[in-house]
Amino acid sequence: MKSHFASTLFLLVLSSWLYGQNKAPNQKPNVLVILTDDQGYFDVGAMGASDLLTPHMDDLFAKGMRFGHFYANSPVCSPTRASLLTGRYPDQAGVPGVIRTSPDNSWGYLNPEATTLADKFKAGGYKTAIIGKWHLGTEKPNIPNLRGFDFFKGFLGDMMDDYYTHRRHGLNYMRENEKTIDPQGHATELFSQWAVEYLEAQKDGQQPFFLYLAYNAPHTPVQAPQEWLAKTKARQPKLNDQRARLVAFIEHLDAGVGQVIDKLRSSGLYDNTIIVFSSDNGGLLSSGANNGPLRDGKQSVYEGGLRVPTAIVWNGKVKPGMVSNYKAMTMDLYPTLLEAAGIAIGHHIDGRSFLPELQGQKMDDSKRVLYFTRREGGHTYGGLTIQAIQQNNWKLVQNSPFESPELYNLAEDPYETFNLIVSEPDQYHLLNELMMKQIQRGGRVPWQKP
Repeated sequence: MKSHFASTLFLLVLSSWLYGQNKAPNQKPNVLVILTDDQGYFDVGAMGASDLLTPHMDDLFAKGMRFGHFYANSPVCSPTRASLLTGRYPDQAGVPGVIRTSPDNSWGYLNPEATTLADKFKAGGYKTAIIGKWHLGTEKPNIPNLRGFDFFKGFLGDMMDDYYTHRRHGLNYMRENEKTIDPQGHATELFSQWAVEYLEAQKDGQQPFFLYLAYNAPHTPVQAPQEWLAKTKARQPKLNDQRARLVAFIEHLDAGVGQVIDKLRSSGLYDNTIIVFSSDNGGLLSSGANNGPLRDGKQSVYEGGLRVPTAIVWNGKVKPGMVSNYKAMTMDLYPTLLEAAGIAIGHHIDGRSFLPELQGQKMDDSKRVLYFTRREGGHTYGGLTIQAIQQNNWKLVQNSPFESPELYNLAEDPYETFNLIVSEPDQYHLLNELMMKQIQRGGRVPWQKP
């Protein structure tokens, strides 16, 4: 009798243990990438803005590592997004310029053979989702559900002509997976709410997730809800109308970011989630963006078009309040996040993991070559490219296809004021050779749609 009881008890304990093993919470880190659109380098309170309130973004910068020299791969939207999802330079991913609805003015086609970040996470056992702006194609095969994402709810196209009607040139690009939807409400609020709903569904923690939350804001049209604009004007009546609209727009966006982070916490997911916050390019000056003393803004390859506010939070792994001046690029997130998740890449990319930097080990970027490119049409560009290349604080800039290149020493002249191309011929020739090699590489890539 005692033997039978002991055997039964053992089987019960063993069964309970095996059940617990099957139900053990996910140990791999979840990944949340929050990408804003055209947010200026100084348009976060934590980066130095004094005329706007971004408590939720500021909290990310306080709780994680803030990057002082984080670069978008391009000064415009699609190329940087392509680099994020492929770990490649934009022209190597097939997207040297903006993908638009009109083929006559579209300057990229995401390489169908490229392995996306979502592909890798999915193969590594992750659930994958994108909520918000896609901007890498509106037709098969370049739609999110065919590029590694299990779930998509957002906007296939580029900019919205109105944040409430969600149309572009009269066309509705709002989708839930491949189904056309027509939701009501401000796009920023919709994307935040959909992200909250997605996180709620992941709270059992049984499978890790990769969520790419890509807001359209604060891209034009600068369209904050009226109550937010009224609140901003009441607080700062001396702000000019243009700046007041953008401040209200960013503060409204910040509230959405706060809702998402709050849901991470309330769902018990925060401690095991890597949170990346960044922008796809510098702020647009004509919208009132604040890039601080950096030269120029969106659309240019001067520092103001490329440097973006960036913070990474990983509770217990990244020390709060750390500041890094390591020169990282958007494409570097690809190998960094995969390495943090223990997922091998297995194919060539251009990005480099900066996981050691996140973990407090200072990395040396002095020999690294950083290359930036943008192809564009119209009378200003004529289908040609602008580009810049940087190494060891020297930067060669070709900001117009029809003007001479410029050379700057960013260590001594961070705001690109003194062109040294005549007085520093050796540096010019060195960087020009590096730039030509990158242009040759890009010329081997068929970036137009077949």
